[in-house]
Amino acid sequence: MNKTMLSLAAGLMLAGASMTGTAMAQDYPTKPVTVVVPFSAGGPTDTVARLVAEVMSDDLGQQVVIQNVGGAGGTLGAGQVAVAPNDGYTLLLHHIGMSTAPTLYRSLPYDPATDFAPIGLITSVPMTLVARKDFEPSTLPELVAYIKANGENVTYAHAGIGSASQLCGMLLMNALDTQMTTVPYQGSGPAMTDIIGGQIDMICDQTTNTTSQIQAGEVKAYGVTTLTRLGNLPDLPTTKEGGLDLEIGVWHGLYAPAGTDAAIISRLEAALQKALTDETVVSRFAELGTLPVTAEEATPAALTQTLASQTELWRAVIEAAGVYAD
Repeated sequence: MNKTMLSLAAGLMLAGASMTGTAMAQDYPTKPVTVVVPFSAGGPTDTVARLVAEVMSDDLGQQVVIQNVGGAGGTLGAGQVAVAPNDGYTLLLHHIGMSTAPTLYRSLPYDPATDFAPIGLITSVPMTLVARKDFEPSTLPELVAYIKANGENVTYAHAGIGSASQLCGMLLMNALDTQMTTVPYQGSGPAMTDIIGGQIDMICDQTTNTTSQIQAGEVKAYGVTTLTRLGNLPDLPTTKEGGLDLEIGVWHGLYAPAGTDAAIISRLEAALQKALTDETVVSRFAELGTLPVTAEEATPAALTQTLASQTELWRAVIEAAGVYAD
């Protein structure tokens, strides 16, 4: 076979592969879609994922199944999706940890910026400072003074290296220039159980994991890490009102493995946007102290930009703190 014929054959093979890929994308999905949540069931990110997945299932016409793959600060589940087939049937729903992992883990086996195809942002969840209900301080200024006076005698729970609660605690200790004794847990659920049980002093965690406990009086709440108060917790002051320089929101995004067909990404983007305008999702998010992002933010471009800017922001914070997971 001469070079001309070889080139023609190769071109026909590529064209055939392209047409096959396009046809598959047009038929997508033909089976259930798995969304990996890299944290334990019952935690704040899991809550966000399950609310969104239910409506996406209806829109896609196939079940969207949540798979919890916890461990290693969210990197275990993310790493699993990074090497999954890029056919649109294995996705990742991750939070702010996608932007902190490249600095926290100096030998990270994947690159969040290149090993994933962003689909869109979902929500940015405020965080709250809460403590066991018999903790001595009664107000946020009293809490600040107490931590500064007692330092490492104060126990601070978090859901593991790279978790939102660990990051918030890092910012809190930086803001107060005081170290507490940190106690890592395998997820936010077990950490909150010990806060309620009085075994640990305090935690800074997402409203998706603290709102019901605050409203039920199971924990003592001191402040929310937003610039304005929350509609579902109107009596809870902002950290700024309490004189504390601590502002953090835990953004969540949906990803596919890199190389996923653009038509599949568009289909998933449309399903995500449908979920974020669903009345039940909006209502449940509001009950948990958060709101869905806008249609302009629930896009690949917006998630790409957020991931890039947040990675640079957290690189500086983590390197200054000298806190690493390996």
